[in-house]
Amino acid sequence: MFWKSKPLWGNQTRLKSSYDAVIIGGGLHGLATAYYLAKEHGLTDVAIIEKRFIGFGGAGRNTAIVRANQRTQYNVPLYKEALDLWPVLTKELDYNLMFNNCGNLNLMHSEAAMKAARMTIATAQFHGVESHLIDAKQAKELVPALNISEDITFPIHGAMFHPPGGIVRHDAVVWGLAKGAAKHGVDIHQHTEATAIHTEGGKITGVETSRGRIHTPRVLVSAGGYSAGLIYHMLGIKLPIAVLTIQAMVTQPLKPLLDHVVSSGAYHCYANQTLKGEIATGAHMDQWPNYTTQNTAHYIKHQAEALSDWLPCLRGVKFMRIWGGLADMTPDMAPIMDGNDHFEGFYMDCGWGYFGFKSCSAVGKYMAQYMASGHCPDMLKPFNLRRYENHQLMGETAELVSYTPNN
Repeated sequence: MFWKSKPLWGNQTRLKSSYDAVIIGGGLHGLATAYYLAKEHGLTDVAIIEKRFIGFGGAGRNTAIVRANQRTQYNVPLYKEALDLWPVLTKELDYNLMFNNCGNLNLMHSEAAMKAARMTIATAQFHGVESHLIDAKQAKELVPALNISEDITFPIHGAMFHPPGGIVRHDAVVWGLAKGAAKHGVDIHQHTEATAIHTEGGKITGVETSRGRIHTPRVLVSAGGYSAGLIYHMLGIKLPIAVLTIQAMVTQPLKPLLDHVVSSGAYHCYANQTLKGEIATGAHMDQWPNYTTQNTAHYIKHQAEALSDWLPCLRGVKFMRIWGGLADMTPDMAPIMDGNDHFEGFYMDCGWGYFGFKSCSAVGKYMAQYMASGHCPDMLKPFNLRRYENHQLMGETAELVSYTPNN
């Protein structure tokens, strides 16, 4: 006898002709927003429209790291709340999200980097986020496998240690949020493509899909790397977003050797050990905009060289799998969360680059509040699109970053 399974969120329901809200994109931000709309605001007549399947995009193409040690006063509180919500969501959803509070260790390779880390740590501590500056010997005590000798490409001067950070199982977050949203009445429509957004008199009136038209007064586009293209083609709003391929990979399973997430900006590389014993590694992006998720030999070579330099015990270890995803990068490396500007009832949540997974729990909460009330929560106000016109850019980078084919 064959057992036919069904998704945790139930079988696909009939696409209704109208909803109170439609969310385009079945990733983590869309699922979290739908969950909070239904649970916290009683807005249960919500549809999630996903062209492929739940968790197809960035939600399933990341290395599951969470942290709250960003640079600016606007980002740190948002990421802190997101970090604090993982144990809460595990209980609320009645689903094990596999949150592993193992801590993050960011390596510094120069005195200039150590000075910059002091500023980041001061910002974190001001907002109540635990973060410490440690020297190279203390870093090796935390991760004995580290090579702190002077004969590597970028000698380690010290590190920023962020104990609250860690790992959350990304697939579990997708399934848990989908289950929670459906439990509260949200309809999840997979293999349903949004083809147009309809407006009239400056207001949102509906969404055209591959399965028919939906009448709705509210639309959120939260489709990861595809958001900027959808918004431009459907509504003519051009966003300062460049989409780049970002790759990651895992090694063969090994005995436990990494108790923390370890990263290096100089090497463009990070590593953590999964519950299966694999070393997950990534960080480097392709240098030019593109929409492919193809893998490259150049990237495999880069990761092998970087890891074997500061984690020499990994020399000779085999890579097993490699995958690619899309990073939607803004010039100031901060997201765009906005609504009711160009069209009443239109909301956007995009431009997360490679930070989207870390933030989804808190962003879903605040975007739901935004959509339900029509008023932007204070937490999201600095992330509006007009900041580029008003020269109020974030300070996540020392200077604006331009991603062009000329890179």
